[in-house]
Amino acid sequence: LAVSALFYFFSVFGGPRRQQNSRGHAIVIDAGSSGSRLHIFSYKVENLFPHIDTQDIPSLKTKPGLSSFSSNPQQAGESLVELLDFANARIAKKDRGQTRLYLMATAGLRRLEKNIQEDIIESCRSVLRQSDFMFEDSWASVITGTEEGIFAWVSANYALGTLGGDPHATTGIVELGGASAQVTFVPDSPFPPEFLHSLDFGGVNYKLYTYSFLHFGQEAAWDNLLQLLLSGAAKPGVVIDPCTPAGYVMNSELLEKIANTLQGPNQVKVSTVLSSGNFSECRRAAQELLQMGEDQCLHERCAIGSTFVPDLRGKFFATENFFYTSEFFGLPATTSLADVEAAGDFYCGEQWTKLKNKHVGIQEEDLLKYCFSTAYIVALLHDRLGIAMHDERVRFTNKVGNVPLDWALGALMVKLA
Repeated sequence: LAVSALFYFFSVFGGPRRQQNSRGHAIVIDAGSSGSRLHIFSYKVENLFPHIDTQDIPSLKTKPGLSSFSSNPQQAGESLVELLDFANARIAKKDRGQTRLYLMATAGLRRLEKNIQEDIIESCRSVLRQSDFMFEDSWASVITGTEEGIFAWVSANYALGTLGGDPHATTGIVELGGASAQVTFVPDSPFPPEFLHSLDFGGVNYKLYTYSFLHFGQEAAWDNLLQLLLSGAAKPGVVIDPCTPAGYVMNSELLEKIANTLQGPNQVKVSTVLSSGNFSECRRAAQELLQMGEDQCLHERCAIGSTFVPDLRGKFFATENFFYTSEFFGLPATTSLADVEAAGDFYCGEQWTKLKNKHVGIQEEDLLKYCFSTAYIVALLHDRLGIAMHDERVRFTNKVGNVPLDWALGALMVKLA
């Protein structure tokens, strides 16, 4: 398994180019569902173990994400020009030819049909080939959810200094992205082999559980919420939405868009959406979303959809939208799920006009989702994954010290190892 896993990683990244000692720059473009972020890493390799300069990682994010070009894939590559200009301004021309350039797309593209994925990636390759940086076609790809989870785990444990040490001293990671969620850690007990991923790093073998839950990211779940509510509507075409604050009125343009895309039983379209702002009911709806597909579970218990997850052992980082939500409410990294629940319960119960006046400067689209995000977090971490409401094992953060918990750093670590 260890050999096959390493062969798989190297094949994804264009083959091993291991050197006993080396140094240089590398660029990784994280092409996510909401936008593309370019990272510039400085590194050195000593005795085959990579070291990244985590004190200085210039980065830039641009919107929209590559998946937004699904109807016109040929234009996707042009969205990278600003990112490449950013890199050109920070890497001397004499060094660009030795600076590797990778583009890795995640769940936003994984949700699209294969031919559209490839058309978008090919458009990106045509732009990346014209840059001054070292680039090969295979270095622009759609990575799997498994890779994304492992890379994030590598990044976290490198930042903690636990990579290359006792597997049971490592920290797990739970990510809540836009289109998918990932869980990666070293379990205490044996688990089904289809979820086992063996990774050798620093002379140590890690037997990781990792899985990427496509369609269970925060944005994907939000998109599926109205369909769920519509299917259970007491009055045909009328949706009672507990996950948006009371007093919010959906504009006619958005309502028409929803009416054209969602249909309830007997092909009934949405005619009205009434916001009720009820945390408990929203949490119940979130649990239903997380149970979708559970009837296809082939194991004794499936935590999310039809997928087995072992009991969560040891400490965990909860990153991305977990962190963004806790940050919005001013909660510390060591906050408990009980605190998240309390913040969400209060927020959901507030009138929409009060919330807008209180949070001036925050986009309405974002403000609208915090009731749902708190309920979804509690439903996911407590109701489905079994984290106790007052458990202090989970840290809501996107950093370890000054090191960002970004899978792109872990991806480069694996490439350089």
